[in-house]
Amino acid sequence: MTSILKHGCALFMVLLASSGVRGQADCVLGVGITPDSTLAQVFQLNAVQTKELLNYSAELRYRKDVLNIGLENYVKRQPQGSLEELQQLAGHYKKVMDSMTSLQRMIDKRLLKLFNEEQYQRYRLMCLEVQRSPYVVTPTVYPDSLAVKKR
Repeated sequence: MTSILKHGCALFMVLLASSGVRGQADCVLGVGITPDSTLAQVFQLNAVQTKELLNYSAELRYRKDVLNIGLENYVKRQPQGSLEELQQLAGHYKKVMDSMTSLQRMIDKRLLKLFNEEQYQRYRLMCLEVQRSPYVVTPTVYPDSLAVKKR
């Protein structure tokens, strides 16, 4: 239990650090940012969820690497001698950063959709504690989490 609390505090800090200056920001789950083992422990992921988390993290890293390499190549090719050229570079940089934000949101939502109701409620409560807006998804109902009816 102490380990879960320790990892929960670490995740809490990632959620807090993901805050922006604007109004109530999205509550980033942090797939690919927060260590997979921390997410698995805090949310008590089952084997299937953990496997998907690992796949999502790898996908996120790959896609971000592709975006970063594209940005690096653009910076190398883009002249930076005038204000207009620097503004073009800044515009391209913003597009790449927006793409990374959208990518993070997409991957986080994918994992959240695999959460059961209890896991999703834990995520929502953590978000509310740091005054962030949780992503709205429909949790998965797993057969082993249904109450067995007595006859």
